[in-house]
Amino acid sequence: MATNQRSRIAILSGAKIVITEVGSYESNMLDIAARAEVSRATVYNHFSDKEEMMTSLLESEIRRLFEVAKKAPSKRDALFALSIEISKDPALRKMVETDPLDIAKFVTVTDHPLWSLINESLASIFGETSGLVLHWLIGQVAAPLTPAESSSQADQLARAL
Repeated sequence: MATNQRSRIAILSGAKIVITEVGSYESNMLDIAARAEVSRATVYNHFSDKEEMMTSLLESEIRRLFEVAKKAPSKRDALFALSIEISKDPALRKMVETDPLDIAKFVTVTDHPLWSLINESLASIFGETSGLVLHWLIGQVAAPLTPAESSSQADQLARAL
């Protein structure tokens, strides 16, 4: 993997760690650079500002989630995997606590390209029922499920699909 790609991955990982600790609003590029073990200049070589970096982090997380779902052996297992990943994500948990306005923006369906990515990814796995799946997953951002609840609801939703 090229150094440039490794730096970008490290920065996004560092951003997620910082968000887990202080939320997105209180995060800053200097702390993210420190967590990524890169210079602040390296962060700015990859991202013009914090908003661009956060958008890239969201895109990276969306792609990661759907890789997990695509590897699942069944739709039920994909639902369960997505539910667990969303419900246990420490950065989301911290943002719900510290950055409710950011969370509200993240879960509001808009014409932003990231929503197209989400919709296309869900449709590739769940077909025409992807809207139902999307609403179920959005609900878990603010109200995470236990593993037992994730399992039970994934079973029910898979049967409904």
